Amino acid sequence: MIAFIKGIIKSKQDGKILLETSAGIGYEIAVSNNTFISIGNEDENCCVYTHMQVRDDGVNLYGFSSIEEKNLFNLLTSVSGIGPKLAMAILSGMKLSEIIISIAEEDFDSLSKIKGLGKKTAERLILELKEKVIPLGASAAVFEEMYSRPISNAVEDAIQALLSLGLTRNESIKLARANAEKDMTAEEIVQQCLKNMRK
Repeated sequence: MIAFIKGIIKSKQDGKILLETSAGIGYEIAVSNNTFISIGNEDENCCVYTHMQVRDDGVNLYGFSSIEEKNLFNLLTSVSGIGPKLAMAILSGMKLSEIIISIAEEDFDSLSKIKGLGKKTAERLILELKEKVIPLGASAAVFEEMYSRPISNAVEDAIQALLSLGLTRNESIKLARANAEKDMTAEEIVQQCLKNMRK
């Protein structure tokens, strides 16, 4: 297994880069739009984390500018119905932080808008990965972005109350924000959350 490749970018075209190593070997690597943009320009040095797929019809290399993106790719391909090509399409459809937040917050609509990812596959993706993406976000600024959105004291108190009832933090945040209305107290928000959960 090739974990990463260091070299000089010889060309960038159509979601692929050609990377030449110091040994004079050139690797053609498929990359997401995010990596394509951030990896650097032609004739510059870079390091690409890789996933190698061996098939009867050949070998494919998929590359990532960060270990977080590679880890998310591996999680995506662990879901039934999502192969490497669709996983790369998902990684190209949103920023890494947006994908993680959409999965954690069960945002079916945003995910299903990604080309090639239907609603049923998006639902399965969320069902299987919503708890698994937490460690990914924790290592980056992803959840700082997620949790730094403006939040009132009442909503924060409601989140704490929901946590004490056994809900996960992601579930608590999503419920509290979805049910909070202007000037509601924390108790009223929690009551509204519980009422809607029973429906």
